[in-house]
Amino acid sequence: MNIVILDGFTANPGDLSWDSIAVMGNLTVYDRTAPRDVMERIRGAEVVYTNKTIITREHIEQNPQLKLISVTATGYNVVDLAAARERGIPVCNVPAYSTRDVAQMTFALLLEICHRVGHHSQTVREGKWTSCPDFCYWDYAPMALYGKTMGIVGFGQIGQAVAKLAEAFGMEVLVYSRTSRKELETEHIHFADLDTLFQKADVISLHCPLTEKTQHLIRKETIAKMKDGVILLNTGRGPLLCEEDVAVALHSGKIGALGADVVSKEPIEEQNPLLSAPNCFLTPHIAWATVEARQRLIAVSAENLRQFINGTPQNVVN
Repeated sequence: MNIVILDGFTANPGDLSWDSIAVMGNLTVYDRTAPRDVMERIRGAEVVYTNKTIITREHIEQNPQLKLISVTATGYNVVDLAAARERGIPVCNVPAYSTRDVAQMTFALLLEICHRVGHHSQTVREGKWTSCPDFCYWDYAPMALYGKTMGIVGFGQIGQAVAKLAEAFGMEVLVYSRTSRKELETEHIHFADLDTLFQKADVISLHCPLTEKTQHLIRKETIAKMKDGVILLNTGRGPLLCEEDVAVALHSGKIGALGADVVSKEPIEEQNPLLSAPNCFLTPHIAWATVEARQRLIAVSAENLRQFINGTPQNVVN
């Protein structure tokens, strides 16, 4: 069985192994694949793994030997599902492999905003503490989370994991979701409508899917409903924000700080207005990328193929 991984570098830049997949066939791994090279590289392949490389109808129709397309991610919009379905080709994904890791990153961004650990560590190295007349100093007053209200938009597995962390920090949690599940409420976690969440939350964290309704969910009209100085976190999808409106609100102080692991176009473009906005903390889409999460990603990707070979395909999305 010929197996091709089109863009393996982000999942495994060399610190992990593809052996669990290689034992099941003749494996070829490419770090990255440009659109123009996809057709040539999948020619003859029965199994194709992709992360962000797009698999089109043309790719599928011109490769009759294809038997399985496996996405090394949770999102699978890079594959033409209808074309694969018409050919009887299962498309598999890897659900929920980084739930706790993304929740952890959400709080890493929030705690950096609260304490400016990186900044203060750098000033210590620059000698500011050594020359300080007092036993301590701060350039930015630390902020406590206890007693604050976190608003969580989207309450899937990641949203629920973030809520548990917020509750552990002593925060009150308001949740907005398309469906209100009362069994998930606790003494400190409650469902609310979106306007109430915007009005009452000190911290707003986005974990909803990107749809026509949620694109630019955070824009000048919704920002106006929020508390002055609100902290905004986005480890979901970049286009949930209207970045121009968020940048204006950061400059004015309406939004006190933004912590984001995703932006509307990735890699981030030089002209992205968030790059010049104050109190804006950006990381390069790494919430999912802990060693442990990537190990799970590869393990489930291998199991997807193993189950397909056994005649019991799993995690099929089409």
